[in-house]
Amino acid sequence: QLRLVESGGGLVQSGGSLRVSCAVTGDTLDYYGIAWFRQVPGKEREGISCISSGDYTHYVDSVKGRFTISRDSAENTVYLQMDNLKPEDTATYYCAADHQPKDYYYCSEYADWVSWGQGTQVTVSS
Repeated sequence: QLRLVESGGGLVQSGGSLRVSCAVTGDTLDYYGIAWFRQVPGKEREGISCISSGDYTHYVDSVKGRFTISRDSAENTVYLQMDNLKPEDTATYYCAADHQPKDYYYCSEYADWVSWGQGTQVTVSS
């Protein structure tokens, strides 16, 4: 069974950086796209970035140019490097997986993300 575990969240000042990780166990990342979502209490969950099994990457406008998604196949882990953080980036960050063919070159936050992690809190102070 696929399991996703997020880590790396924390408290950072506005303008600072954090890297959150999504460690995947139970299967190889070669057959999965991975997405990052975030959610603030009382608001809908927002998809912000994804990476396909073929390393296609996608970002929503609110994080484009500040966040970078990447994968380490040897570690079976996907990372989200977050730079120039803003207070509005404060949220619980979740990763999710979507089964894909190997080397598939597309992903979208609107895919059928079927496996989810438990989340990691990111807080950006002003």
